[in-house]
Amino acid sequence: MKDPNRYRRVYQQRTVMFFARCLLALLVTAVATEFLYLLGYELSGPTIALLFLIPVGISATLWGLTPGIVAALASFLALNYYFTQPQFTLLVEHGQDLLGLVVFLTLAVAFSQFVGRSQASVREARLREHDVILLYELMSTLASLRSQESIARTAATRMAEVFQARAVRVLIQPNANTPPQIYSSPGAGLPSSAAPDEVLALITPRGLLGEVHVWQARVLLPVEESFLNTFVSQVALALERASLAQVETRARVLEESDRMKSALLSSVSHDLRTPLATIKAAITSLRDGDVSWNSAAREDLLMAVDEETDHLNRLVGNLLDMSRIESGALKPQRQWNILADILAGTVSRMRRSAETHRIEVDVSDELPLVPVDHMQIDQVFTNLISNGLKYAPPGTTIQISAQVQSDVELLVEVRNQGPPVPEEDLARIFDKFYRVTASDKVTGTGLGLTICKGIIEAHGGRIWAKNLPDGLAFLFTLPLLLDGQRAPNPPAESERAE
Repeated sequence: MKDPNRYRRVYQQRTVMFFARCLLALLVTAVATEFLYLLGYELSGPTIALLFLIPVGISATLWGLTPGIVAALASFLALNYYFTQPQFTLLVEHGQDLLGLVVFLTLAVAFSQFVGRSQASVREARLREHDVILLYELMSTLASLRSQESIARTAATRMAEVFQARAVRVLIQPNANTPPQIYSSPGAGLPSSAAPDEVLALITPRGLLGEVHVWQARVLLPVEESFLNTFVSQVALALERASLAQVETRARVLEESDRMKSALLSSVSHDLRTPLATIKAAITSLRDGDVSWNSAAREDLLMAVDEETDHLNRLVGNLLDMSRIESGALKPQRQWNILADILAGTVSRMRRSAETHRIEVDVSDELPLVPVDHMQIDQVFTNLISNGLKYAPPGTTIQISAQVQSDVELLVEVRNQGPPVPEEDLARIFDKFYRVTASDKVTGTGLGLTICKGIIEAHGGRIWAKNLPDGLAFLFTLPLLLDGQRAPNPPAESERAE
């Protein structure tokens, strides 16, 4: 609520300023009269009349139109009283002198109006220029901000500086069901019970967004009041822009989520049906009794069930790992491990699925211990080897090697003899659901390499791919330091055997 005595104080201040300026105009005219009276015997009447325009011009230039007119009237009276016959009276002896006085008064008033209006136009132009500069700076500052909080804080600070306010508070309350968010200018220490001098609404095309409370240190002029309203309207537009940007971001996220969900369902549905159909057919054949329990066909059916169950297990595991990576819940339980032991377990478990390929391992037991999560690095090797099994022709070799890259990291390379990848696709093959080929012969969800990237980066390493003359290689690094500490000495062979 505004102060009820505010407009009375404004009127009183302006009245005092008006009379002070008029008194100054009279003072300047009196000084000019005294000076001209002392030189009156050496100057002619027309010259004195012209010189009396000087205080008129000074008053109009410095203090405005009304003081200029006051100076013109005072000069007219002084010229009549001191320099027109008979002297020291307001009477005029000759008609010619009366005509000269009337012409002087007309010219003095017109001159004061011309000068006063010119000065007012100059001041108004400068004020508008200053306002435009301030608005431009405000809009430029607010345009670089993205959140409503930062916009509100910046706006409160700028308004307190520009209008020299004791405090400015921006309250954002889009609806009555949510508590208002209050952002104050720096140093705003006014009690909450102190009523603000100005309450301005933050109105946007979608309705009332909040309010701006201003505690003034001085009374604002009407032009300043108008400029404050313009300031607040620009802040409201900036807040509306930030709100719409947040809505657009949420819409994009939902759209991307729907797109990813559709891609996931499309990719997974086929990969789930194939192993389920195989398992269902094998179990049905075993239950019908058409297959003898001692026949080789029974072993083949059980092996098919076992392999497809492992396939389903890997598929579900990849989906779970992907969700953990996206939610940021993938936290490696890093412990000192021997990389050769992790890889040996992976190769042993995949020996059946890799029957049509050769796997060559060149990972020395003498390599330093690596601080990794055993299960997650096993998953990385599994996915990279599975990728080679899918794309490399049968009978080719998958080579795995590792070496110390530097004092702080280990370099691992997994090679296969599959087809090369176009250069523009080398970086994208780690994206979700991305496949270079769309062949129906290659199954999978397109998440294996994405999971590898997430796991390696969670360990603090890097992973990339490169084309070779005879195939494709996946390379990744693993750190050799755990919390800045190096690995202890590796266990002896006898200890590992136990």
